[in-house]
Amino acid sequence: MKARLIHRDRMAFDDGAIVEMVIWEVPTPVEGSSHCYKYRLFYGYAGSRVVGYDNERPKGDHRHVDGVEEPYRFTGPEELIREFIAEVTRRRAT
Repeated sequence: MKARLIHRDRMAFDDGAIVEMVIWEVPTPVEGSSHCYKYRLFYGYAGSRVVGYDNERPKGDHRHVDGVEEPYRFTGPEELIREFIAEVTRRRAT
C-alpha cells in the first residue's frame, strides 16, 4: 500500500490567520506513533504557530499550543480533527 491522502483542508481568515489540515494513511506507523496515520494540523499566522498537532518522527503524537509542546493521545482521524477545531475555536473566541 502506498500512502493515501484521506483529508486535506485549508482556510484563510480575514485577519490573516490560516488553518491547514493534512492527514495521510500510511503503510507502516511513523516512528514514535503506533497507528498508520501521518498528520499535520496548523493554525496560526505567517511565521507564527498558535496551535499545531502533528506526529513528526521520532517524537510521535504531540501538539503545540501557545508555544508549549505536549504529548497528544491519538485515537483516530475524526477525533483529531474535532479536538483541533475545538482548540482553534477557543483561540479565535478570545
